[in-house]
Amino acid sequence: MLLTRLNRWLDGVLHPKSVQDKNIRDVLVDGIGVGIASGIGTFLSVFLVRLGATNNQVGLLTAMPALTGMIFAIPVSRFLERQRNIVPWYSRARFLVLSSYVLTGLVPFFFPNNEPIAIIAIWAAATVPQTIVNIAFTVVMGSVAGPKGRFFLMSRRWSLLGITQSITVATVGLFLSRTEFPLNYQVAFLSSAVGGLLSLIFSSRIDLPDREPDEATGKRVSRREAWQEQVRVFRATPVFSRFVIAQFVFRWGLSLPLPLFPLYWVRTLNASDATIGYINTVQGAVLLVAYFFWARVSRRRGVRFVLLATSLGLTLYPALTAMTTNVNLLIVYAGLSGFFLAGTDLVLFDVLLGAAPKSHQTTYVGLYQTTNNMAMFFAPLVGTFLSLRIGIPQALMVGAALRLGGFALFYFMRIGAKPPAEDAAEADPDGAAASQSPQ
Repeated sequence: MLLTRLNRWLDGVLHPKSVQDKNIRDVLVDGIGVGIASGIGTFLSVFLVRLGATNNQVGLLTAMPALTGMIFAIPVSRFLERQRNIVPWYSRARFLVLSSYVLTGLVPFFFPNNEPIAIIAIWAAATVPQTIVNIAFTVVMGSVAGPKGRFFLMSRRWSLLGITQSITVATVGLFLSRTEFPLNYQVAFLSSAVGGLLSLIFSSRIDLPDREPDEATGKRVSRREAWQEQVRVFRATPVFSRFVIAQFVFRWGLSLPLPLFPLYWVRTLNASDATIGYINTVQGAVLLVAYFFWARVSRRRGVRFVLLATSLGLTLYPALTAMTTNVNLLIVYAGLSGFFLAGTDLVLFDVLLGAAPKSHQTTYVGLYQTTNNMAMFFAPLVGTFLSLRIGIPQALMVGAALRLGGFALFYFMRIGAKPPAEDAAEADPDGAAASQSPQ
């Protein structure tokens, strides 16, 4: 039975019979390309550490995309609101971001004495197209999927991305441990071009109908007027505003430990490149199964149950990491993190699109991204600051406490307690994996 369903699904992906099926295929293959490049990208912070970057420089690398997003998310969302089709903007911006890995591999050839600064400069420039990707991705994927298909296609896209990333990380980790530094990292980052090109080719083929631009929302206005409009939008939709507030705190908890993990692995536990590869591989491999698991649980128990279970579970990862001195246990904890992260990814994506009115979805996603980027910018910097003041393990525990606070807000604000209005009108909020509806 399972094999029959798998063969039927693969046949639909490989031999699309409609524009909808073709879009599914293009989204999935785009995910594979992103998985290749981002799998190699998991070693970016480690590369910086081994090049002698300071704690603050590692934190800055993590925080920079959020700073740009915090400043430009609203203007970008208003710009995209004026476009009849944002697929080209999504596709080309994604390619520019992934190309930054290739440029990173070239740095030691041209800047042998200032590698960390040069790499940070490259990724500073990449933050502008990354802001476009962050907003356009949500809108494009939501349009491809439709309200009933979000869990279906996103679980499959992210599963394929996860397994691709896991295979890539494991392969690259072994390669790095057997080849001379820094040439090993250079070769790895240069090879990411394969993933970037694959993503560009297939993401540019996503076929969505043109839409009528919203001139009222998308018109050019002053920065002050734009912010005033965002405040009005925030106040006008209580369901959306409660979600954004709770998610903002939880995002702080997710982001604060990010620069601390590689610092803890390398400087506290002296983990090898191969071990770091295994950590990321296990996390990605668990994601492959967990997306399907949480999609099924969501159908049976509801979105709210998955949100609470996974957000509480994610509290464990930084806490357990801070309490261990056994490198092998890090691999187990990474798998646990991947298991809960899969459910959080799916549910937050679904709740966001359900809470944002469809007529102005780009604007609402821009506001959501702005608040997220505030957390993602300040939290890693606070994390590295705390690591210098109180130590890396203690700073990891602060991250765990913030995640727990986000869980509490999800619970008390009843986030996900009721299905989004559009899904209530169209039935199953999970997108019933039975249909091959796009994403």
